[in-house]
Amino acid sequence: MNFQDRTAVVTGGSRGIGLAIAKKLAEGGANIAILYVGDESEGLNAKAELEQYGTKVEQYFCNVADFAASKEVVDKVIADFGGIDYLINNAGITRDKLVLNMEESDFDAVINVNLKGTFNMIKHTYKHFMKKRFGRIVSTSSIVGLIGNAGQANYAASKAGIIGMTKSVARELAGRGVTVNAVAPGYIGTDMTNALSDKVKETMKAQIPAKRIGTPEDVANVVAFLCSDEAAYVTGEVIRVDGGLAI
Repeated sequence: MNFQDRTAVVTGGSRGIGLAIAKKLAEGGANIAILYVGDESEGLNAKAELEQYGTKVEQYFCNVADFAASKEVVDKVIADFGGIDYLINNAGITRDKLVLNMEESDFDAVINVNLKGTFNMIKHTYKHFMKKRFGRIVSTSSIVGLIGNAGQANYAASKAGIIGMTKSVARELAGRGVTVNAVAPGYIGTDMTNALSDKVKETMKAQIPAKRIGTPEDVANVVAFLCSDEAAYVTGEVIRVDGGLAI
């Protein structure tokens, strides 16, 4: 897939699934703007990894839950790169607890980053994509947003909200040459799942028809397709990347 002379913004792009997506797009020639909230060294390390592909890469510290900060960083990326072609909404957090024990702050934090953060980034790139009459927006939902999960009412609500937002914005922007889609990963091998015990991992794998935990690259491959010219007629879709877990 060819992404030459395109620019991608990847939120939560300094590690895990976000970094894998950034790598896949950079491999195809895209310039990359990484948004992150971790330690600065994390952003710099990701930048160094991506620069091996020979494209322009910059990292920006940004809490996407902050409406004003999101606008500021979008304006900065457009100024630095000359425009944005792909918006990948990948930033997300968890605060897992049963509703019985969940604090209001646990619910608000997850909704603010996962759902409102996605809205903020779409809102601030919306006019830009309309004027270009081109754009690809891909947001990371989750199978939890489709089927729910005990102890993740806040996370499930945020990811289900991303699905509704994706379908709504897809209807709004389809006539402007902008596609809006989402991916719904299942169990993916990230820092969070890698920290689990072997016993828990085996239990997880036993639930998956494909009999393996997915990789960040599995998700990145689907996101790259949705950004490609080959997917120009695909919009409003939610593609599960779960090895069949939510069939």
